[in-house]
Amino acid sequence: MIAPSILSADFARLADELAAIHGADWVHVDVMDAHFVPNLTLGLPIVESLLKVTDIPMDCHLMIEDPDRWAIAYAEAGAHNVTVHIEAAKDPIKLARDLRAAGSKAGLSIKPGTPIEPYLDVLKEYDTLLVMSVEPGFGGQSFIAHVLDKVRTVRNLVDTGHLNLLVEIDGGINSDTIEQASEAGVDCFVAGSAVYGAADPARAIEALRTQAVSANHRFA
Repeated sequence: MIAPSILSADFARLADELAAIHGADWVHVDVMDAHFVPNLTLGLPIVESLLKVTDIPMDCHLMIEDPDRWAIAYAEAGAHNVTVHIEAAKDPIKLARDLRAAGSKAGLSIKPGTPIEPYLDVLKEYDTLLVMSVEPGFGGQSFIAHVLDKVRTVRNLVDTGHLNLLVEIDGGINSDTIEQASEAGVDCFVAGSAVYGAADPARAIEALRTQAVSANHRFA
């Protein structure tokens, strides 16, 4: 699965930029509040507007303080998957259940420096795990390869039936890094500049998908 990130799109032309990624599995929307991360992007009103102009399932990544308070509104608005950070959630198990009750899938994200092991039981409540392969807050950063150890740990637990979730990765994903991420066991790849920096975003999506599939025989 390829989920282009509109953080790399032209914010003055978001409807057109969504139309340009036909063939994408999800569209990844980074919500930043200038508190949990040092950047400020967009919020619920823009997400609600975007939902009216695309049929691509919306993957909302909330890099915000107090997601227990704010995340449910994104699910109620119609987001397909709503991801919160384990570093910010006060009651991640209740939050996962509330997100599902509100109509979305529940995603849990983890920063590069946060270990995965303390949260393996919490992941039993979630539909997706978003492993950050850059520090959250800004696009265009370089891929942090050591986070793939977390992917391998969770992939093994999924493959052995101990967890039932989709493994997603976000940060520095491009033609140079997608194969190693796929080999580690990633299911869904968030790509920003690798898609929106291309002359033909839709073709870039298919090229990335081809690389990911060829690198991981689980998908063959």
